[in-house]
This record gives sequence, C-alpha cells and structure tokens, in this order.
Amino acid sequence: MKIAYLLNSYPMTSTTFIRREIAAIERAGVPVKRFAVRRWADVLVDPADRAEQDKTEYLLSGKLIGLLAGLIVELLGNPAGLFRAIRHGWVLYRRAGEGVVRHVAYVAQAVRLRQRCAALGIERVHAHFSTNAAAVAMLARLLGGPRYSFTVHGPDELEVLGRNAFVDKAYHADVIVAISRYCRDRLVRHLPDALASRIEIISCGLDLREYPDRADVGPSGTMLLCVGRLCPQKGQVDIPAAVATLLPDHPEAQILLVGDGEDRNAIERAIANAGVANHVRLLGWRDNDEVRRLIGEARALILPSHAEGLPIVLMEALALGRPVVTTPVAGIAELVDERCGWLVAPGDVVGLAKAMAEALDCSPERLAVLGMEGRSRVVARHDVDRSAAQLLDLFGRQRG
Repeated sequence: MKIAYLLNSYPMTSTTFIRREIAAIERAGVPVKRFAVRRWADVLVDPADRAEQDKTEYLLSGKLIGLLAGLIVELLGNPAGLFRAIRHGWVLYRRAGEGVVRHVAYVAQAVRLRQRCAALGIERVHAHFSTNAAAVAMLARLLGGPRYSFTVHGPDELEVLGRNAFVDKAYHADVIVAISRYCRDRLVRHLPDALASRIEIISCGLDLREYPDRADVGPSGTMLLCVGRLCPQKGQVDIPAAVATLLPDHPEAQILLVGDGEDRNAIERAIANAGVANHVRLLGWRDNDEVRRLIGEARALILPSHAEGLPIVLMEALALGRPVVTTPVAGIAELVDERCGWLVAPGDVVGLAKAMAEALDCSPERLAVLGMEGRSRVVARHDVDRSAAQLLDLFGRQRG
C-alpha cells in the first residue's frame, strides 16, 4: 500500500503530532509521501521539522506555471474528470460563500495531486483537518485519483462544518477519523445516518520513546509552564490576572509561556495591566527537546483553553509525569480529571488561580501520584505506534 499525507501548511511548530504519526507509519513498514499546499511562513525552530520540510512536496508554493500546465494536460487527457472536479469545486465555493480564487486554486492543486499520485503509484491520500487539504483530496478523487480519508480535530473546524462542505467531503471519502468521542459525536450530529458509520475514533499519540518514565517524585520549585500557540482559544490571556490573585500567598511563583501567535500583544497587555511582569514570561517557540526539559522542571502544566480538540501538550506533560491544570472542554475531559490534574471552567480566573495555587502547594509526593496516573493513561491510550497500526488496519480494510 502506497500512502500520501496531505496538509495545508506543513510542517509547522504545531504539527509535531502529524510528523510523529507519519514516522510511526513508516516504522511499521509503509512509506509515506508528504504533500502540502504551501510552506509555513514562520521559522521552524525544531531540527526535525526542518528535516521534514525537505521531505515535503508543495502543490502551490512557487508552482504557478506548473499548475497551469497541469490543468492543460488534464483538460486534454481527462476532460470528464476535470469538469466533474470543477462542478464540485463550484459546490464548495457556494457552501463557503466566498473565496472564488481560492476554490479555483483547489481544483488546480487537485489536478497536480492526482497527476503526482498517478506517477508515484499512490493508492490513498490521508489529510489532517476537514478544511483546505480535505477539499483538495476530494477533488483529486473526483478527477479519478486515489481514495482519500481525513482526520478531524477541532475546535474551529467543528464550528464551520456547513461552510466547509463537510457532508460532501464525507460522502466521497471512505473513512473519517475523529480524535475523540466528543469530536465523533459532533460529526455524527452533522451527518446523515448513512454516512455516520464511516467515522472511526483514533487518538493522536506520542512517540513514548521520547517520554521515558521518570524516577523522580516531582520538582520542588515554583515554576508552572504553559505551552501552545498564543491565541484566544488557548486562553493564555487569563493567566496574568490569575497570577496576580495568587501572588500574595505565592510571591515566588513563576509562570513561563512557550509559544507565539496572534494573541501575543493581548497577553503582554494583560501582563502589564496585572503588574506581573516579574512573574510571567513569554519565551516564544522552543524546540521539542527544550519543551520536554521545561515540562520536567515544572510543577504542573497550565492550559486554560476556551476551545480545543484534545491538546497534544497535555499528553506530553502527563507522559513526563507532570499533572495539568486545564479546562473540561471538548475532548480534554476524556483524558484529564482530578486524579491527574485540576479542571476549571473556561474563563474562570479565580478558579484558575485556585488550581494553580494548589499545584504550587502540592507536595512532591502528591505531584508524583498525579503524574503517575496521567502517564498510565497516555501509555494506554495515546501511543502513536498503536494509533498508526489502527490507521493502517483501517486503510487496509477499506482497500479490500
């Protein structure tokens, strides 16, 4: 079986979990061709991501002349398929209600994808997220290209299933992967009964070789860590006010934020307004080794999300034996409860401050108990090699 993965922008700092999934599939003996629509515009800080970029073929970046030539070849050799793809591209455009140029580009990218898959003998394309990449994979299939499937994560894509023509993409796919029960339930509500059976739950995972079992009983310092893209969905803007609330009883508290994004200015303003510049620091992106080191030094990981799928960074912290302070949104409650961390309502600054204070007050022995429980859950549910085997089994069954 020859497989291709298709992403919109890849690799990115936030797509480490996809890189791990591809690597696990290849460890299982199935080579994977990487396709992406475009290069990520920001700097890749992790050497493994830079190496992955060298392995990725881009459909759009710097390929305008090639795309136009491909359209001419397709028109001459596959006119029926091309008109079918154009017709369905029009449906995608009507569903979205905007972006005619973008949808024309989808057709051109799909032509390129179909032609490259035919040349390479690729039988299946798997996309991550139900948005642009899934649209291109669907149009390539309608051109006569390989079967396709896609993984749905959320949170944003779950809010625009109609505009993203999710039902159309599900209809032409042979399988849809949901990363959690919550995600599956949301998708089922949007699909006709005849398509609901195509949804399979396969969790994202970690390469547990990178997260060895820890022998220590937990750090005794005063540092809490937050890792993730700085954006409204992650709720980092709530952290400075929570820190100001806990400082009278925990004057030595230090909170480090790893990541960057569109909310950076808002978070910097929140830090200034709360007067906690000596206690909350923004570190920007760090490579994976540095993130693992920081998690190991933290008493707990904080992720006060307002909207989520099922964050990989929670799995990473738990795999390293560190409890988490987070919110019970989307799939998080399927992994985290009071036995491995603290759950607070999204936007509840007082509750967040209380949970952070409890993490700081926790004895090293209690932190270790929480961390051991969290690690056991990740080992049981989020081993990427097990997830890759599930994907390959699913692809093989659909192939037959």
